[in-house]
Amino acid sequence: MHVEADIYATSPAMTAMLCSKNESVAKTLMLLMELLGTYSLPPEATYPIAYDDTWPKANSFEAMDDLDCQGDQPTPEKQAETRYEQAHYKCEPATTIEELEAVARFAKSSSYASFRTAVKLARAGSASPAESLMFAVLGAPMRFGGFGCCSLPMGGLLLNYRVDFDTLAVNMSSGIPYAICDLYCPAARVDNEYNGIGHELQNARIHDGNRNNGLKAMGIHVLVINRDQMKDLVALEAFAQTMHRLAGVRFRYRIKGYRKRQAAWLNALRAGIGLAPV
Repeated sequence: MHVEADIYATSPAMTAMLCSKNESVAKTLMLLMELLGTYSLPPEATYPIAYDDTWPKANSFEAMDDLDCQGDQPTPEKQAETRYEQAHYKCEPATTIEELEAVARFAKSSSYASFRTAVKLARAGSASPAESLMFAVLGAPMRFGGFGCCSLPMGGLLLNYRVDFDTLAVNMSSGIPYAICDLYCPAARVDNEYNGIGHELQNARIHDGNRNNGLKAMGIHVLVINRDQMKDLVALEAFAQTMHRLAGVRFRYRIKGYRKRQAAWLNALRAGIGLAPV
């Protein structure tokens, strides 16, 4: 858009393309997932990411959850002794898949190869950095280092998919009318839920239990992925194998050195949202 003489403003999709120049597919994918999602990272996170650094600095920090953090920042003394979740803020999606695809058709230079690839991998609807990470690790093709679940039938993996409960499910959930699945696999009828610090509170545990009962009444399996498991490739492989088995699809690697690829992919994705490698 032409603002005035010699001043132009680019759309979020075009800006993402320009920012992706010579960047990795993983880092670009995490940017696109944020632009397509309903969250945004705070400046404290995005500034160091732009300079290939990590946020937050302290080793005691654990940065991913589906909570909104609007409060004061912790003091250095508390930082040294406490594990914190990554703050993010609710917002409307900044772009759409259609807009990104249109820009990708324009971006023919080899410098934007990562952008074109990331557009093909990205999906709308993520509500947190953790969900974006979970989607990219479990869903991406195995040649990148993912577990290939996006290739499963019926759409592969769907972010924040709504399941409306029938009467039995409402009763089993103590009155909850529906559930929003973090990462739903229709072919396997599996809801993958990321549980961060917020889910460890007593009231949250009670609500999660009631909600999961409702999903079970609807014939949906609930798999809970915690913070430590999001760093554990063996555990993540087990989640992927379970979805493949329930979908009636054989889980099989067709590449060599797949564990090294998976570790590199996971760490590159983590870097894309400001996290240190594991």
